[in-house]
Amino acid sequence: MKKKIEILKKDKKYIWHPFTQMKDYEKKDHIVIKEGKGVFLYDYEGNEYYDTISSWWVNMHGHQNPRINQAIINQLNKIEHVNFSGFTHEPGVELAKRIVDLMPEDLTKLFYSDNGSTAVEVALKMSFQYWKNIGVDKKDKFIFFENSYHGDTLGAVSVGGVDIFHSAYEPLLFESYKLKSPNCVNCRLGKNPANCNIECMDILEETLKKHHSEISAIIIEPLVQAAGGMLFYEPKALKKISELSKKYNVHFIDDEVAMGFGRTGEMWAFEHAGITPDFVCLSKGISAGYLALAATVMTEEIYQAFYDDNNKLKTFFHGHSYTANPLACAAGVESLKIFEETNLIEKIKEKSKYLKEKMKVFEKNPKIKNIRVIGLIGAMDLEMGGDSKENLEKTIGNKLYEKAFEHGLVFRPLGDTVYYMLPHSVKKEEIDQIITRTLSLFEEVL
Repeated sequence: MKKKIEILKKDKKYIWHPFTQMKDYEKKDHIVIKEGKGVFLYDYEGNEYYDTISSWWVNMHGHQNPRINQAIINQLNKIEHVNFSGFTHEPGVELAKRIVDLMPEDLTKLFYSDNGSTAVEVALKMSFQYWKNIGVDKKDKFIFFENSYHGDTLGAVSVGGVDIFHSAYEPLLFESYKLKSPNCVNCRLGKNPANCNIECMDILEETLKKHHSEISAIIIEPLVQAAGGMLFYEPKALKKISELSKKYNVHFIDDEVAMGFGRTGEMWAFEHAGITPDFVCLSKGISAGYLALAATVMTEEIYQAFYDDNNKLKTFFHGHSYTANPLACAAGVESLKIFEETNLIEKIKEKSKYLKEKMKVFEKNPKIKNIRVIGLIGAMDLEMGGDSKENLEKTIGNKLYEKAFEHGLVFRPLGDTVYYMLPHSVKKEEIDQIITRTLSLFEEVL
C-alpha cells in the first residue's frame, strides 16, 4: 500500500495522462497496475481485472506471454537498438518478410515507423509525393469519412472525423473532403445491410467525379470505425471504395492499425472484401502489444516511383529515431510465429461465434441496442431515454467506466457504446465470466 501511495503522489505531481481531464483526478486516483497475466491485470491490492479492451487494443496473446517474453530477452542479449538508416538487422528483416508474405502479391514493400499515427502520416506523405514524383502536381487533397480516427499527429488529425478529438485543431489542418460514413449500424438511408446496393457511397463517386484530379488518396478504417463508436459496415462498402479509387486514379489507404492482426477474424480486415489497397497502415498488435512499432505496406508501383538516382530528389525524406527497433521487431516475429503455429485465425473465428452467442443475453434489456460482433470485438449501444449523447458521455459512460472496476472489468465506453476488444488468448470460460460480470454491472448502473 505504501508503494502505491508513493506512485500516485508522484504521478499527480509529474504526469499528464492521454485523453484525460486531469482535474477529474483531484479527488480520485488512477488504478495503479502492478502486473498482468493472460487476460488479467492486477493492482497493488491484488484486485483482478479482466482486460476487456486489450490494453487500448494492442494486446494480442495475453499479458506476459512466455514465448514473446523470451524472444525479447534473446534479442536484448544481442542488440537493443541501432539506427535503421544505413544499417539493418535480422528481426527487422524477418518481420517485414513475414508481414509482406501475408499480404496480396501486389503489396511488396514495408516502411517502418513507431505508432499508428505515424503509419498513417507515412501513407499520406508517400501518396502525395508519389504523384509529384511521376509529374502530377495538383493531387494534394484526401478523402476521409466522418466518425473516422486515424491518429493524433496533425496529418492524421486532418483526415480525422471525430469532432470531440479533432475540432480544436481545425485551424492547423490541411484541407480535405469529409464524407458521410458507410455506417451499417444506423444506416442514414434506412437500408437493410443484407440487400442494400451501397447507395451511401454515391456521394463518394460524385466527389471523385468532380475532384479526382486534386485527390491523392481515400483513407478509411476497414469494416469498423473504432474510436467513432465501434461502427460496423459491410465488406461490400469497402469493396466499392476500392473500385472507385481505381476507377478515378486515386490511392486507397487502408488503416488497419486497430483492425489488423486478426481482430476481425481474418489476418487483415480488408480480406473480408477481397481487395488489395495501395497502402496498409499497421501498428498496435504488430508487436503483440509489447513495444511501440508501426509499419506502412505499399505496392511495388509506389515504391518504384521513389527509386531513382539521388540527385533526382525523389527520396522519401521521412524517418523516426526508433524505426524498426530490434526488440519490438523480435516481439512481432514471435507473435506471427504464434499465429502460424497455433492456427490462431481459425481459433479466433471459433471464439467469435461463441462470443456472438453469449452476447445475445443482452437482447433482454430494452436499453441495449445494436448488439454486434466481428472477430473478438463485441459492441452494443445504450439507449437511456431523454439523455443526449453529450450527457451520456458525461454520466452513464463515466459511471460504467468507474463502476466496472468494482466488478473486476476494464471498460472504456465510447460515449453510449460499450464494447469488448478481447485478446486472442481469451478462453471461453473467461468470456463467460466477462458476460456475467457485465450483466451485473448493467443491473447496478442502468
